[in-house]
Amino acid sequence: MGAALGALLSHWTRRPFQLLTLVIGLATATALWSGVQAINAQARQSYADAANRLGEADLPVIEARGGGDLAQARFIALRRAGWQVAPIIEGQLASGDTAILLIGIDPLSMPPGRLPGGAGFGAEPGAGLDADFLAPPGVLLTGPETASQLEGALPVPVRAAEGMAEGRAYADIGIAQRLLNRPGRIDRMLVTGPGSLGAPSLERIAPDLAQRRPSGEDDALGRLTDSFHLNLTAFGLLAFAVGLFIVRGAIGLAFEQRRPVFRTLRALGVSRNALLGLLAAELAALALVSGAAGMGLGYLLAGLLLPDVAATLRGLYGAQVEGALSIRPAWWLAGLAIALAGTALAAAGSFWQVARLPLLAPAQPRAWALASRKLLRGQQLAALALAAAAIALALWGSGLIAGFALLGAALLAAALLLPSILQGALALGARTARGVVQDWFWADTRQQVPGLSLALMALLLALSANIGVGTMVSSFRLTFTGWLDQRLAAELYVTAPDAETAARMREYLAPRTGAILPIVQAEARIDGQPGAIYGVADHATYRRNWPLLGSVPGVWDRIAAGGSVLINEQLSRRAGLVPGDKIDLPGGRFNIAGIYSDYGNPAPQVMMGLTRFESEFPEVPQLRFALRVPPEAAADLARALRAQFGLGDDAVVDQAAVKALSLAIFERTFTVTAALNVLTLSVAGLAILTSLLTLGTMRLPQLAPVWSLGLTRARLARLELTRAILLAAITFLAAVPTGLLLAWVLLSIINVEAFGWRLPMHVFPGDWLRLGVLSLLAAALASLWPSIRIARTPPSDLLKVFANER
Repeated sequence: MGAALGALLSHWTRRPFQLLTLVIGLATATALWSGVQAINAQARQSYADAANRLGEADLPVIEARGGGDLAQARFIALRRAGWQVAPIIEGQLASGDTAILLIGIDPLSMPPGRLPGGAGFGAEPGAGLDADFLAPPGVLLTGPETASQLEGALPVPVRAAEGMAEGRAYADIGIAQRLLNRPGRIDRMLVTGPGSLGAPSLERIAPDLAQRRPSGEDDALGRLTDSFHLNLTAFGLLAFAVGLFIVRGAIGLAFEQRRPVFRTLRALGVSRNALLGLLAAELAALALVSGAAGMGLGYLLAGLLLPDVAATLRGLYGAQVEGALSIRPAWWLAGLAIALAGTALAAAGSFWQVARLPLLAPAQPRAWALASRKLLRGQQLAALALAAAAIALALWGSGLIAGFALLGAALLAAALLLPSILQGALALGARTARGVVQDWFWADTRQQVPGLSLALMALLLALSANIGVGTMVSSFRLTFTGWLDQRLAAELYVTAPDAETAARMREYLAPRTGAILPIVQAEARIDGQPGAIYGVADHATYRRNWPLLGSVPGVWDRIAAGGSVLINEQLSRRAGLVPGDKIDLPGGRFNIAGIYSDYGNPAPQVMMGLTRFESEFPEVPQLRFALRVPPEAAADLARALRAQFGLGDDAVVDQAAVKALSLAIFERTFTVTAALNVLTLSVAGLAILTSLLTLGTMRLPQLAPVWSLGLTRARLARLELTRAILLAAITFLAAVPTGLLLAWVLLSIINVEAFGWRLPMHVFPGDWLRLGVLSLLAAALASLWPSIRIARTPPSDLLKVFANER
């Protein structure tokens, strides 16, 4: 067996570039997949840490009904009434380029098991409460990395605590109020246990407060982040599949070139099972080596992309993710397993051929360039079957998994049809041939399609992903920008700390603004799910700007009358409601007058007239307002409000700042997918390069006769370069409809299943043109080296082709 193994391995020593191609392909595929999985694993671990901070995932929360913060005196009143509550204050604390989430707590009212770091704040577990934490100037507890960034930058000592999430810090509530410049204010209270006997109900002693269920029961954030990570996983899998095309090409070529060796080994007594076992061991060793290299590259890739992912999840979904990777054994094992599985998948067809290899099979390797009609017909039938499956999933499938299955089936069908498309396009091109050289060029190009088909399939997938994702992102950007202009029509948005301040603020603003539009909401169960009901004033701001997707005639008059409501698109799709239907809400049964777009929110939402809202929810105070003022006066009025009422920066927000922040978050959201698109396209270019180089030595018998008839080596090189660009151009033309189909699936199926809203699809031919030029340039660069090798091939090598009968 040792001799047999040596004979098999000698192939790689004679063809080191082929070995390098296999290793690079598998390492690249593993790197892209494992990098995405490392990001997902780190994010999910951060979610788990965040869900468990202070035990908020399973504790009810008391907060103001109309939003905004609370006076600390409310906490004292509830404690005296027998309620077991603990105050919390949160806010962003910036120091130079570092911004953290500062969480202020009262350790004396929190159960010991709920305190950050376990039972206490000492250096050792179970050390109990730390006096330094309670007494001024206090201590900030945070993760080691954040502590090093904040060292010496704050007026409060910073202490690193192992096991704490990065990007957030804990302090005594008094210290946090001082640092956040919010003395005597809190954001919410945790209900840490049952109240004492005889404790009055919350509705009786604090009707303006509301108790909501534990956040762990509301999976809105979970659905959003799961959808985001599922999208990342899908793109990682696509990149892995593109890399496997390189692996499949290298393995297939190696098996074809070793067919005489296989026959000889079988004739010398090596059994079929033993031969297959040796080949499996060989590929397993290569897969482990390549997989280990890919895991290292994946770790570097994840480290580069994680900050953008963390910023996206923090800004778009409010989910905190640590900015540093931690190595987990499960991730390494999963990466090596996927490398082995990918290699097995790529080699499955070749193993099947070896298993069926007759003992007396011809020793001469089959021409790699020739594709049998039977194989092409099989690809066509498989493509049709996959297309039928995609249509069935589009018509009858439901859920995210079905959406991604549809996506995969459609992309794989397009890839399998590509060789037939290329052959058909080249056959049409051959009809335009003028002269013998052109006839040979078209015929030789058709002959090269089977050997290059895997690389061109990889290019098709990469281009389709770029077109599809680019169309989705650009459509989303166009829609999102218009939606922001409609939703954020007011020039200023202001939040009062309490009802008394709000009343004084309205008196102050009345002569200084064109309109004061209250923004009020009440939590309610809508269609069996937690949601929100908003009150909307009857004003031209909403009549002219609110983004309605569908409505009945006189929609705003109906809303103002009080008997009708608007619902968001998510509720409409989930409950199957359309304008003209009725919906049961607290306060009665309402007519649905219209449906509005509500991007970024998975929960059901309803809007009713402000007068009707006030009659149904009289306990909800009006603390938030949209102000209509001349744009040039907005900045001065904002400064005056802050000075007059002692409001913080986050209590007075101008429209431009909100839009800029929203658009910045939007742009960063797709940084990772854009990076994966570029990497995938690069891998596809590498696939073309490796295919051309590995097939280069097999081209001599086909080029030598043409050279002997008078074509110079330089002209042959130019024709090789032209051939690669031509095949890339045809592949790009096939990728355009495939990419548009991908975009449609993403926008109309996957986006709806993941988030509950549908985005209109727009096309951007200018982006296609730029991508087409880029793909042709990539193909030209990939074929440049092989073309130069042809131009520099010594005439003696070409003459050797005629030395033996072939």
